[in-house]
Amino acid sequence: MNDFLLSILLGIIEGLTEFLPVSSTAHLRIVEALMNVSLTSGYWKMYTVVIQLGAILSLPVYFAGRIRNFAGTFPRGAGGERTWLTHPLSLTMLAFVITAVPAFLLTKIIGEHLESLYVMGGSLLAGGIAMWVVDARNTAAEQAGASAPASRIRTWHMEEMTLGQAAWIGACQVLSAVFPGTSRAMATIAGGQLAGMSRAAALEFSFFLSMPTMAAAAGYQLLKFLLGKDENAIGAGQIDAHGWIVLGIGFAVSFVAAYGSVAWFMAWVRRHGFVPFAIYRIVVGATVLAWAAGIF
Repeated sequence: MNDFLLSILLGIIEGLTEFLPVSSTAHLRIVEALMNVSLTSGYWKMYTVVIQLGAILSLPVYFAGRIRNFAGTFPRGAGGERTWLTHPLSLTMLAFVITAVPAFLLTKIIGEHLESLYVMGGSLLAGGIAMWVVDARNTAAEQAGASAPASRIRTWHMEEMTLGQAAWIGACQVLSAVFPGTSRAMATIAGGQLAGMSRAAALEFSFFLSMPTMAAAAGYQLLKFLLGKDENAIGAGQIDAHGWIVLGIGFAVSFVAAYGSVAWFMAWVRRHGFVPFAIYRIVVGATVLAWAAGIF
């Protein structure tokens, strides 16, 4: 396939799947296998990092108003009941640290799992089942609303989150780093719901946590590539004009696709929940496992 067309295709897939609870890593790996293209060379590995940065950039743009509001109320919060430790921005950074440290220490294991279709298929399948069960048990409470007595949901808005909920979600997200196919979004959303958060609150915190987590991971990896510090590295000086254009196309397409995906997903979840995504994960995960086992 022409490099430009391939870049558009991969940018769309990355942008559409990065923030949905279906795992962008698994989908890029599946496309690589289906189309018989290799993304393992230094250039294409760097390309996947660049398009991920394009998707990441869509979040601060989309949530610019919320970010300004949170920054303006730091550290006391809009109601004056928060502290520098319990403000939403502080809770985001706490969850980020809890996620980042184990993920960094387990870098070698993560790299090995990235190459395994069995790990990705199993993670998609198990994550889909977990998401379905967790979302289904919260459906009645979501429909009843915040006014219902003895609701399973205690936190309806991100501003109401607790220190314990943020720490728990950060720990849950470690699973997505260790087992590609789990999905950061799935781990944070299901973890948040288990901790008593509404769908909307868990989803918004998932997006906020993605900003520092993904920016740090992707930025670090890109820097290693450009400085020639990665074993598959390709320095900036080795990229010709054609290569820079392919990178630029992927970055831009990923940004646009991710922005549209986030806007749609926020509206969808408030009305429908996560079960359709859980079913999709189960179907794709089972298919990948069967494919890896040579059944078809």
